Amino acid sequence: MIEVRNLVKTYGDHMAVDHLNFTVEKGKIYGFLGPNGAGKSTTMNMMTGYLASTSGDIVIDGHDILKEPEEAKKCVGYLPEVPPLYMEMTPYEQLHFSAELKGIRKDEREERIVSVMKQTGIEDMADRMIRHLSKGYRQRVGLAQALLGDPKILILDEPTAGLDPLQIIEIRDLIRSLAGEHTVLLSSHILSEVSAVCDRVLIISHGKLVASDSPENLSQLMTGGKALKLTVKGTGDAVLKALKAVPGVAAVTPCREEALRDPKLVQVEVHSEDNQDVREAVFYALAEKRLPIYDMQSAARSLEEVFLELTENEAQDKEADA
Repeated sequence: MIEVRNLVKTYGDHMAVDHLNFTVEKGKIYGFLGPNGAGKSTTMNMMTGYLASTSGDIVIDGHDILKEPEEAKKCVGYLPEVPPLYMEMTPYEQLHFSAELKGIRKDEREERIVSVMKQTGIEDMADRMIRHLSKGYRQRVGLAQALLGDPKILILDEPTAGLDPLQIIEIRDLIRSLAGEHTVLLSSHILSEVSAVCDRVLIISHGKLVASDSPENLSQLMTGGKALKLTVKGTGDAVLKALKAVPGVAAVTPCREEALRDPKLVQVEVHSEDNQDVREAVFYALAEKRLPIYDMQSAARSLEEVFLELTENEAQDKEADA
Protein backbone atom coordinates (compact mmCIF):
# COMPACT_ATOMS: atom_id res chain seq x y z
CA MET A 1 0.00 0.00 0.00
CA ILE A 2 2.88 2.37 0.87
CA GLU A 3 6.52 1.82 -0.16
CA VAL A 4 9.28 4.11 1.07
CA ARG A 5 12.58 3.39 -0.68
CA ASN A 6 15.95 4.93 0.17
CA LEU A 7 14.28 8.17 1.26
CA VAL A 8 16.55 11.11 2.07
CA LYS A 9 15.77 14.65 3.19
CA THR A 10 18.52 17.14 3.95
CA TYR A 11 18.48 20.76 5.12
CA GLY A 12 21.90 22.11 4.27
CA ASP A 13 24.38 19.90 6.15
CA HIS A 14 21.69 18.38 8.36
CA MET A 15 20.23 15.03 7.28
CA ALA A 16 16.69 14.82 8.71
CA VAL A 17 15.84 11.52 6.99
CA ASP A 18 18.68 9.11 6.28
CA HIS A 19 18.07 6.51 3.52
CA LEU A 20 14.80 5.32 5.06
CA ASN A 21 13.15 2.10 3.82
CA PHE A 22 9.87 0.52 4.94
CA THR A 23 6.58 -0.89 3.64
CA VAL A 24 3.06 -0.39 4.99
CA GLU A 25 0.61 -3.23 4.30
CA LYS A 26 -3.03 -2.77 3.36
CA GLY A 27 -5.70 -2.62 6.06
CA LYS A 28 -3.36 -2.45 9.07
CA ILE A 29 -2.61 0.22 11.68
CA TYR A 30 1.05 1.22 11.93
CA GLY A 31 2.60 3.20 14.76
CA PHE A 32 5.40 5.57 13.72
CA LEU A 33 7.65 6.27 16.69
CA GLY A 34 10.81 8.18 17.39
CA PRO A 35 12.22 10.84 19.74
CA ASN A 36 11.78 14.53 18.96
CA GLY A 37 13.82 15.42 15.88
CA ALA A 38 13.96 11.82 14.65
CA GLY A 39 12.33 12.71 11.31
CA LYS A 40 8.75 11.46 11.85
CA SER A 41 6.87 14.59 10.80
CA THR A 42 9.32 15.24 7.96
CA THR A 43 8.72 11.73 6.61
CA MET A 44 4.94 12.11 6.94
CA ASN A 45 5.04 15.45 5.13
CA MET A 46 6.95 13.84 2.27
CA MET A 47 4.50 10.92 2.14
CA THR A 48 1.58 13.31 1.79
CA GLY A 49 3.28 15.46 -0.82
CA TYR A 50 3.54 18.55 1.40
CA LEU A 51 7.33 18.36 1.27
CA ALA A 52 9.65 17.21 -1.51
CA SER A 53 12.32 14.62 -0.78
CA THR A 54 16.00 15.20 -1.52
CA SER A 55 16.19 11.72 -3.04
CA GLY A 56 14.47 8.35 -2.88
CA ASP A 57 10.99 7.13 -3.76
CA ILE A 58 7.57 7.09 -2.10
CA VAL A 59 4.93 4.96 -3.80
CA ILE A 60 1.30 5.31 -2.63
CA ASP A 61 -0.96 2.49 -3.86
CA GLY A 62 1.20 2.12 -6.98
CA HIS A 63 1.56 5.87 -7.63
CA ASP A 64 4.89 7.68 -7.23
CA ILE A 65 4.27 10.79 -5.10
CA LEU A 66 6.60 12.89 -7.31
CA LYS A 67 5.68 11.51 -10.74
CA GLU A 68 1.93 11.14 -10.14
CA PRO A 69 1.20 13.57 -7.29
CA GLU A 70 -2.54 14.00 -7.95
CA GLU A 71 -3.25 10.26 -8.15
CA ALA A 72 -1.11 9.56 -5.08
CA LYS A 73 -2.72 12.33 -3.00
CA LYS A 74 -6.23 11.08 -3.82
CA CYS A 75 -5.35 7.91 -1.92
CA VAL A 76 -4.33 9.76 1.26
CA GLY A 77 -6.21 11.52 4.05
CA TYR A 78 -3.89 13.56 6.28
CA LEU A 79 -4.42 14.86 9.81
CA PRO A 80 -1.53 17.12 10.93
CA GLU A 81 -0.75 17.53 14.63
CA VAL A 82 -2.68 20.84 14.54
CA PRO A 83 -5.76 20.33 12.31
CA PRO A 84 -6.09 23.04 9.60
CA LEU A 85 -9.50 24.38 10.64
CA TYR A 86 -11.21 27.75 10.23
CA MET A 87 -12.34 28.78 13.70
CA GLU A 88 -15.24 30.95 12.40
CA MET A 89 -16.77 28.09 10.44
CA THR A 90 -19.02 25.33 11.71
CA PRO A 91 -17.93 21.69 11.23
CA TYR A 92 -20.50 21.36 8.46
CA GLU A 93 -19.18 24.46 6.66
CA GLN A 94 -15.59 23.31 7.11
CA LEU A 95 -16.34 19.89 5.63
CA HIS A 96 -18.35 21.40 2.76
CA PHE A 97 -15.45 23.72 1.94
CA SER A 98 -12.97 20.82 2.14
CA ALA A 99 -15.17 18.65 -0.09
CA GLU A 100 -15.04 21.38 -2.76
CA LEU A 101 -11.25 21.60 -2.47
CA LYS A 102 -10.94 17.82 -2.77
CA GLY A 103 -13.03 17.85 -5.94
CA ILE A 104 -15.80 15.64 -4.60
CA ARG A 105 -18.73 15.73 -7.02
CA LYS A 106 -21.61 18.03 -6.06
CA ASP A 107 -24.18 15.24 -6.12
CA GLU A 108 -22.03 13.21 -3.68
CA ARG A 109 -20.91 15.93 -1.26
CA GLU A 110 -23.88 16.00 1.09
CA GLU A 111 -23.98 12.23 1.48
CA ARG A 112 -20.23 12.07 2.08
CA ILE A 113 -20.27 14.91 4.63
CA VAL A 114 -23.11 13.31 6.58
CA SER A 115 -21.28 9.97 6.47
CA VAL A 116 -17.97 11.25 7.90
CA MET A 117 -19.75 13.32 10.58
CA LYS A 118 -21.57 10.20 11.71
CA GLN A 119 -18.38 8.13 11.53
CA THR A 120 -16.47 10.58 13.74
CA GLY A 121 -19.39 11.34 16.09
CA ILE A 122 -19.75 15.07 15.41
CA GLU A 123 -23.36 15.20 14.11
CA ASP A 124 -24.52 17.06 17.23
CA MET A 125 -21.78 19.67 16.76
CA ALA A 126 -22.40 20.25 13.04
CA ASP A 127 -23.76 23.80 13.46
CA ARG A 128 -21.55 25.07 16.30
CA MET A 129 -18.62 27.38 15.67
CA ILE A 130 -15.37 25.41 15.64
CA ARG A 131 -13.81 27.96 18.02
CA HIS A 132 -16.39 26.91 20.61
CA LEU A 133 -15.55 23.21 20.36
CA SER A 134 -13.26 21.33 22.74
CA LYS A 135 -9.87 20.18 21.46
CA GLY A 136 -11.20 16.63 21.30
CA TYR A 137 -14.03 17.64 18.99
CA ARG A 138 -11.67 19.74 16.87
CA GLN A 139 -9.54 16.62 16.41
CA ARG A 140 -12.68 14.77 15.34
CA VAL A 141 -13.48 17.50 12.80
CA GLY A 142 -9.90 17.24 11.48
CA LEU A 143 -10.25 13.46 11.21
CA ALA A 144 -13.61 13.83 9.44
CA GLN A 145 -11.90 16.18 7.00
CA ALA A 146 -9.17 13.59 6.37
CA LEU A 147 -11.85 10.94 5.73
CA LEU A 148 -13.62 12.99 3.05
CA GLY A 149 -13.16 11.37 -0.34
CA ASP A 150 -12.93 7.94 1.34
CA PRO A 151 -9.10 7.66 1.10
CA LYS A 152 -7.49 4.24 1.23
CA ILE A 153 -4.73 5.55 3.51
CA LEU A 154 -4.92 7.77 6.61
CA ILE A 155 -1.77 9.49 7.91
CA LEU A 156 -2.28 10.89 11.41
CA ASP A 157 0.40 13.01 13.11
CA GLU A 158 -0.04 12.93 16.91
CA PRO A 159 -3.85 12.53 16.71
CA THR A 160 -4.31 12.55 20.51
CA ALA A 161 -1.84 15.33 21.40
CA GLY A 162 -3.21 17.58 24.12
CA LEU A 163 -6.36 15.56 24.77
CA ASP A 164 -7.61 14.49 28.18
CA PRO A 165 -7.71 10.75 29.08
CA LEU A 166 -11.37 10.30 28.08
CA GLN A 167 -10.85 12.04 24.74
CA ILE A 168 -7.75 9.90 24.11
CA ILE A 169 -9.79 6.72 24.63
CA GLU A 170 -12.52 7.99 22.30
CA ILE A 171 -10.08 8.91 19.51
CA ARG A 172 -8.21 5.61 20.03
CA ASP A 173 -11.45 3.63 19.61
CA LEU A 174 -12.31 5.67 16.54
CA ILE A 175 -8.91 4.96 14.95
CA ARG A 176 -9.21 1.27 15.75
CA SER A 177 -12.62 1.16 14.02
CA LEU A 178 -11.00 2.42 10.80
CA ALA A 179 -8.69 -0.62 10.43
CA GLY A 180 -9.46 -2.95 7.54
CA GLU A 181 -11.42 -0.37 5.58
CA HIS A 182 -8.46 2.02 5.73
CA THR A 183 -4.71 1.64 6.13
CA VAL A 184 -3.57 3.87 9.01
CA LEU A 185 -0.13 5.27 9.81
CA LEU A 186 -0.01 7.30 13.02
CA SER A 187 2.73 8.93 15.05
CA SER A 188 2.39 9.23 18.80
CA HIS A 189 4.39 9.94 21.95
CA ILE A 190 1.96 7.85 24.01
CA LEU A 191 3.53 4.42 23.70
CA SER A 192 0.77 2.62 25.59
CA GLU A 193 -1.60 3.96 22.94
CA VAL A 194 0.53 2.47 20.17
CA SER A 195 0.59 -0.91 21.95
CA ALA A 196 -3.19 -0.85 22.29
CA VAL A 197 -4.06 0.30 18.77
CA CYS A 198 -1.32 -0.67 16.31
CA ASP A 199 -0.68 -3.94 14.48
CA ARG A 200 2.92 -3.00 13.75
CA VAL A 201 5.45 -0.45 14.99
CA LEU A 202 8.08 1.46 13.03
CA ILE A 203 10.74 3.11 15.19
CA ILE A 204 13.13 5.68 13.73
CA SER A 205 16.04 7.49 15.30
CA HIS A 206 18.20 10.16 13.65
CA GLY A 207 16.28 9.62 10.42
CA LYS A 208 17.02 5.87 10.28
CA LEU A 209 14.71 2.90 10.77
CA VAL A 210 15.87 0.98 13.85
CA ALA A 211 12.95 -1.47 14.27
CA SER A 212 9.88 -2.75 12.43
CA ASP A 213 7.67 -5.43 14.00
CA SER A 214 4.55 -6.02 16.08
CA PRO A 215 4.63 -4.54 19.63
CA GLU A 216 4.60 -8.05 21.08
CA ASN A 217 7.49 -9.32 18.93
CA LEU A 218 9.59 -6.24 19.65
CA SER A 219 9.21 -6.80 23.38
CA GLN A 220 10.15 -10.47 23.04
CA LEU A 221 13.10 -9.84 20.73
CA MET A 222 14.58 -7.24 23.05
CA THR A 223 14.48 -9.62 26.01
CA GLY A 224 16.69 -12.08 24.13
CA GLY A 225 14.38 -14.99 24.90
CA LYS A 226 11.88 -15.91 27.58
CA ALA A 227 12.17 -14.00 30.82
CA LEU A 228 10.91 -14.55 34.35
CA LYS A 229 10.42 -12.03 37.11
CA LEU A 230 11.01 -13.54 40.55
CA THR A 231 10.47 -12.35 44.10
CA VAL A 232 12.64 -14.47 46.38
CA LYS A 233 13.37 -14.47 50.12
CA GLY A 234 17.12 -14.32 50.69
CA THR A 235 20.15 -12.16 50.09
CA GLY A 236 20.79 -10.75 46.65
CA ASP A 237 24.16 -12.48 46.32
CA ALA A 238 22.76 -15.90 47.28
CA VAL A 239 19.84 -15.60 44.84
CA LEU A 240 22.04 -14.46 41.94
CA LYS A 241 24.58 -17.23 42.57
CA ALA A 242 21.91 -19.94 42.70
CA LEU A 243 20.13 -18.77 39.55
CA LYS A 244 23.28 -18.33 37.45
CA ALA A 245 24.12 -21.99 38.08
CA VAL A 246 20.81 -23.18 36.56
CA PRO A 247 21.26 -24.87 33.14
CA GLY A 248 19.58 -22.83 30.38
CA VAL A 249 19.77 -19.50 32.23
CA ALA A 250 21.56 -16.90 30.11
CA ALA A 251 21.46 -13.92 32.47
CA VAL A 252 20.14 -12.77 35.83
CA THR A 253 19.63 -9.09 36.60
CA PRO A 254 18.28 -7.33 39.71
CA CYS A 255 15.08 -5.40 39.00
CA ARG A 256 15.44 -1.64 38.90
CA GLU A 257 12.40 -0.86 41.00
CA GLU A 258 11.53 0.66 44.34
CA ALA A 259 12.64 -1.34 47.36
CA LEU A 260 10.20 -4.00 48.51
CA ARG A 261 8.43 -3.52 51.81
CA ASP A 262 10.11 -6.61 53.24
CA PRO A 263 13.91 -6.08 53.24
CA LYS A 264 14.40 -9.85 53.22
CA LEU A 265 12.91 -10.09 49.71
CA VAL A 266 14.72 -9.46 46.42
CA GLN A 267 13.40 -9.20 42.87
CA VAL A 268 15.32 -10.41 39.82
CA GLU A 269 14.76 -11.04 36.14
CA VAL A 270 15.91 -14.37 34.72
CA HIS A 271 16.59 -14.59 30.97
CA SER A 272 16.78 -18.01 29.37
CA GLU A 273 18.75 -19.27 26.37
CA ASP A 274 16.97 -19.99 23.09
CA ASN A 275 13.49 -19.45 24.56
CA GLN A 276 13.87 -22.37 26.97
CA ASP A 277 11.30 -22.83 29.73
CA VAL A 278 13.44 -22.84 32.89
CA ARG A 279 10.67 -22.40 35.47
CA GLU A 280 10.92 -25.91 36.88
CA ALA A 281 14.72 -25.88 37.03
CA VAL A 282 14.65 -22.46 38.73
CA PHE A 283 12.13 -23.71 41.31
CA TYR A 284 14.21 -26.75 42.29
CA ALA A 285 17.52 -24.82 42.31
CA LEU A 286 16.18 -22.19 44.71
CA ALA A 287 14.40 -24.80 46.86
CA GLU A 288 17.69 -26.71 47.19
CA LYS A 289 19.39 -23.54 48.49
CA ARG A 290 16.43 -22.87 50.84
CA LEU A 291 15.54 -19.66 49.03
CA PRO A 292 11.71 -19.55 48.95
CA ILE A 293 9.99 -18.12 45.86
CA TYR A 294 7.27 -15.68 46.83
CA ASP A 295 6.26 -14.82 43.26
CA MET A 296 7.13 -16.00 39.74
CA GLN A 297 5.70 -14.48 36.56
CA SER A 298 6.60 -13.88 32.94
CA ALA A 299 8.54 -10.63 32.52
CA ALA A 300 7.25 -8.83 29.45
CA ARG A 301 9.15 -5.69 28.52
CA SER A 302 7.05 -2.63 27.85
CA LEU A 303 7.16 -0.83 24.52
CA GLU A 304 8.58 2.17 26.42
CA GLU A 305 11.62 0.11 27.48
CA VAL A 306 12.13 -1.23 23.94
CA PHE A 307 11.79 2.26 22.48
CA LEU A 308 14.33 3.75 24.89
CA GLU A 309 16.86 0.96 24.35
CA LEU A 310 16.66 1.11 20.55
CA THR A 311 16.88 4.89 20.31
CA GLU A 312 19.65 5.09 22.94
CA ASN A 313 21.67 2.47 21.06
CA GLU A 314 21.26 4.39 17.82
CA ALA A 315 22.35 7.63 19.52
CA GLN A 316 25.44 5.89 20.97
CA ASP A 317 26.32 4.42 17.56
CA LYS A 318 26.01 7.87 15.96
CA GLU A 319 28.29 9.40 18.60
CA ALA A 320 30.83 6.60 18.13
CA ASP A 321 30.86 7.16 14.34
CA ALA A 322 31.40 10.87 14.89
